[in-house]
Amino acid sequence: MIYVVSILALVGLLVALAAFLVAAERLLLDYGICKVRVNAGERVLEVEGGQTLLEALNGQEIYVPSACGGQGTCGYCKVTVLAGGGPVLTTELALLARKDIRAGVRLACQVKVRGDLDLRIPEEILNVRLYSAEVASTRDLTYDTKEIRLRLLEPAEIQSRPGQYVQVQAPSPEGPVWRAYSISSSPQEPNAVELVVRIVPGGIASTYLFGLAPGDRVAFTGPFGEFRLSEDPATEIVCVAGGCGLAPVKNIIETLVARWPERPAWLFFGCRTTRDVFYYERFKRLAAEHPSLRVVYALSDELEPGEKWDGETGFIHLSVDRFLQAGRKRQAFLCGPPVMIEAVQRVLEDKGLAPEDVFFDDFSRAASSAPATV
Repeated sequence: MIYVVSILALVGLLVALAAFLVAAERLLLDYGICKVRVNAGERVLEVEGGQTLLEALNGQEIYVPSACGGQGTCGYCKVTVLAGGGPVLTTELALLARKDIRAGVRLACQVKVRGDLDLRIPEEILNVRLYSAEVASTRDLTYDTKEIRLRLLEPAEIQSRPGQYVQVQAPSPEGPVWRAYSISSSPQEPNAVELVVRIVPGGIASTYLFGLAPGDRVAFTGPFGEFRLSEDPATEIVCVAGGCGLAPVKNIIETLVARWPERPAWLFFGCRTTRDVFYYERFKRLAAEHPSLRVVYALSDELEPGEKWDGETGFIHLSVDRFLQAGRKRQAFLCGPPVMIEAVQRVLEDKGLAPEDVFFDDFSRAASSAPATV
């Protein structure tokens, strides 16, 4: 018992010390008002010093993505700091490539505003908006996954590309947090945003979203994401998903059949059991209407006695390897657990796909679909 008390006392002391240091920095180090020049002075911001660059930019309605809520674990909040950012921190090294560091790329959540800064931010990020929306409907997809449909209020429309995501604001005891969720509805529906949310025990955002009902208000920013669907109808599209990674894939597939009904495409979805299967009948109907679309669902766990399943079995990368023939002009979009993405990447490389033709969302980077689903 004495050891437990000692450990608790030490933890309490460390927490108190950390709080003291934070308070001391705010009191003793008054950085005043700092100027932040964006894109060679196209915008000049005046912000209060002492906060993170991510907080400062968000306060100026420049919504840099941060799927982990500014905890330094997702690596999404990259901006180029040309001057004033100080040295690269050890907390950034794991998420920055050497070429990024040489170019001045930093994690906005880790850079403290202690003086004037010069930044370069992509125009696409500067065009991101804050949206207010109303829950139009919710429905259960599986025992732990819901579809939530939002009707946009202000602005009333969103312009997005297939496979992009938004960041939803969720309440927490420490204040609002932001978490990333892929858009599952297609860009052909500019007045709505549909999300696929898996409940995570203790997850701040997923618990909040699961508790929403029609009529409730939701705030989010977006759109974000690097997925870029080829406009060449001769390029075959390969989509591979696991879990809530089916959300951006649904967006891509529905865009394909709406714009290029005869375009060749594959949809591979890996699940553990039949309890994890959703949208199967929907995609089977689409494939029946559009023979150029091939749909393959696979279960990785063994079936229970008496359980029926008419799809594939085994890990999904094995299905990708079995069904795809090498030598075709293709583009691939992957979204799911990192082990799945790594396995599928190796298969696609063997099939002749170049790295620049493979786009992926890695759930682990958000630490929290990748966008995050916490």
